[in-house]
Amino acid sequence: MFPLLSAADVQRMRRFAHECSFDAGSLLLQAGQPGAGLYVLLQGAVEVVQRDGLGHERPIITMRAGHFVGEVGSLTGKPSLVDARAQEGVHALCLPPEQLRALIIAEADLGERMVRSLILRRVGLIEAGASGPVLIGRPDSADLLRLQNFLRRNGHPYQHLDATRDAEAASLMAQYGAAPADALAVCPDGSVLLNPDNEALGRCMGMVDEATLAEVVDVAIVGAGPAGLATAVYAASEGLLVAVLDCRAFGGQAGASARIENYLGFPTGISGQALAGRAYVQAQKFGARMLIPAQVAHLQCHREAGAGTDANAAAGQDQRGAAAAKAAKTVDGGDAGAGAGAAGPLSVELTDGRRLRARCVVVASGARYRRPSVPRLEDFEGRGVWYWASPVEARMCARTEVALVGGGNSAGQAAVFLSGHASRVYMLVRGAGLAASMSRYLIDRIEATPNIELLTHTEITQLEGGDSGLEAVTWRHRQSGEQSRRNLRNLFLFVGADPETDWLQGCGVELDSQGFVRTGGAVERRKGGTPPAPLETSVPGVFAVGDVRAGSVKRVGAAIGEGAAAVAQIHQVLAGL
Repeated sequence: MFPLLSAADVQRMRRFAHECSFDAGSLLLQAGQPGAGLYVLLQGAVEVVQRDGLGHERPIITMRAGHFVGEVGSLTGKPSLVDARAQEGVHALCLPPEQLRALIIAEADLGERMVRSLILRRVGLIEAGASGPVLIGRPDSADLLRLQNFLRRNGHPYQHLDATRDAEAASLMAQYGAAPADALAVCPDGSVLLNPDNEALGRCMGMVDEATLAEVVDVAIVGAGPAGLATAVYAASEGLLVAVLDCRAFGGQAGASARIENYLGFPTGISGQALAGRAYVQAQKFGARMLIPAQVAHLQCHREAGAGTDANAAAGQDQRGAAAAKAAKTVDGGDAGAGAGAAGPLSVELTDGRRLRARCVVVASGARYRRPSVPRLEDFEGRGVWYWASPVEARMCARTEVALVGGGNSAGQAAVFLSGHASRVYMLVRGAGLAASMSRYLIDRIEATPNIELLTHTEITQLEGGDSGLEAVTWRHRQSGEQSRRNLRNLFLFVGADPETDWLQGCGVELDSQGFVRTGGAVERRKGGTPPAPLETSVPGVFAVGDVRAGSVKRVGAAIGEGAAAVAQIHQVLAGL
């Protein structure tokens, strides 16, 4: 986590850095404020401290010559999670984010050690839970649980104070007029928000990228699940200008998986959050710009005539440089940059009024779990009805009975995970069993877990509860008609999937009867034009990958493969622009 660099290591870093000095008491990094990059200490001492919005401090380490000051946010200049204060006069090498990324790529072995250290530091901050915002509220507050999930899914540390047990927390709740079911968020700068939505909390913490988005990028990727992250990694590593947008967090549905055991190269399994977190950092290492959270409202598929030749587009071409031009060569020898600017870009419009212009767009917005037709379902969403199973919900289920609906791999992973916390997991499926929709290893594990009870030919019919949330669930056997009622406070739903394609309405992207995006041979032949590439949609330059694509295999490995394959096809489109 805190390696000492050798003199040779420091010398290798000098060509990427400039020297800088700080007086005693000066801040190299300040919690909640954008960082200037990474600092390699040549002389002096720096104290690194965790500090939350309530002013509580916790020392982490005192760094001296040979240490480097920074964590994952240093790769992109995101707000710092810690204070780093010079205890005495400090002389250091300063590596701005773009130079730090260049070092990591050019000096592979040194870069590997540094990236591993930066990731471990972020993990340590998350586990310590003393950095970032302070969330205040009852443990069962729906708003509190939502905010916890938002931060956890984005790999951001936070601290929770239980207002029913902590006097300081209760006092703050009263001061801001919060009701018992409300949640307060205290940001690192000390500002307090009452029941903020995810975007408001992200903006308060500096997570939201509020730049004007004037630059024209090569590839805009909508969705940061496995398919979108894979596209970002491969495209950015080949020198293309990449922006990734997601309204919630990186990882998509896979990011909520407790353990993925059938993904190649991980024989002991890996959590979806860990896999997605590695890909998220990897994409940023190669320079991909992450706009999370950012809500896409609409895709404008009509290319702006001549817009690709403006100064912003030219700047983008210059930024890619010689390495990118080489990476953009197509298989037949064409140059992806040769005609760039001849046709204008597409436009991704955000709900905040901004526009991101891109030469190609990748639809990787995935699918959301379907809502069963059960009375009062919406009344209990976030108050006992869940569409994911994370450690946050697992803590609420400790030593209680829960019900879970669904027969796919995600449902199986969730059932196994919850069985380690709940006293009993009732697993409900409409069919005769799990074999048609679940991997065999998960079926075997479920059968071997004594506190998972599989109920076949069964469906939910009634939900009961009040102000405190869900209190009881009734289900019915579809063949016998027999009904059972259980006093349950938590119900997990993993039922089918509806594609996230509302933002494509009116654009001309062809969808199938269920709303999934058609690509390649499934697209109606374009009039007078060339047939689309295998992952290209009915709109030239717009691609679809992952769960949102019609006919895709709903597996993490398949989604990642499609993301990689899309990049080769993107190069061919860029060559013709």
